[in-house]
Amino acid sequence: MSETPPLDGPRYGPAGGGTPTQLIMLLHGVGADGRDLIEMAPHLGQVFPNAAFVAPNAPNRYDQGLSGYQWISSDIRVEAEVIAAVQESAAILNAFIDKELQDLGIGPDKLALVGFSQGTMMSLYTVPRRAQPIAGVLGYSGRLVGGDQLASETVSRTPIFLAHGEMDPVVPVESMDVAEKILSESGFSVQTLRCPNLGHSIDEDGLVQGTQFLRTAFGV
Repeated sequence: MSETPPLDGPRYGPAGGGTPTQLIMLLHGVGADGRDLIEMAPHLGQVFPNAAFVAPNAPNRYDQGLSGYQWISSDIRVEAEVIAAVQESAAILNAFIDKELQDLGIGPDKLALVGFSQGTMMSLYTVPRRAQPIAGVLGYSGRLVGGDQLASETVSRTPIFLAHGEMDPVVPVESMDVAEKILSESGFSVQTLRCPNLGHSIDEDGLVQGTQFLRTAFGV
């Protein structure tokens, strides 16, 4: 098997033009790429003018289309195989996080992950198993993978905010309820937002409340 190349993707900021003191990493969903979420950066940059933004392309080419990337294949249905695939991508994501923090010269407490769908799934799996907590995880329309092992495998606890459309046909909103229960029982601070009449997407309320969560997480 050939070695997977390091992650990279579109970048933005800091909007204030100075040296970044925060890092916001945007993790896209299946079949998309970093351009999908980097569009959030100009909005967030108004609130966090000292933040650098990066939206890495997932490590695997999308296997259901001619373009795009995926963290794991959506064809995988057996949960044990899903966990194994997530673990493989999590190792790549962890290496990318470490390098970005090192290059910027900032600590993990100045890092936040914002995920959508598979990006949320990767965030919720990766962050609790890192050696040090980050500032926060903001997750949209995702689910928790490996929940049965979370309590025993958790190394650090990071504040988490989850938002989910009540009409989501791809990842049911009940996935957020399950994640909230397991994360709370494992000692995490979790906030949730159910978005009425919303499908597999992000709405204005989710953006506003998610941004407020990040403000609190960064102490802004």
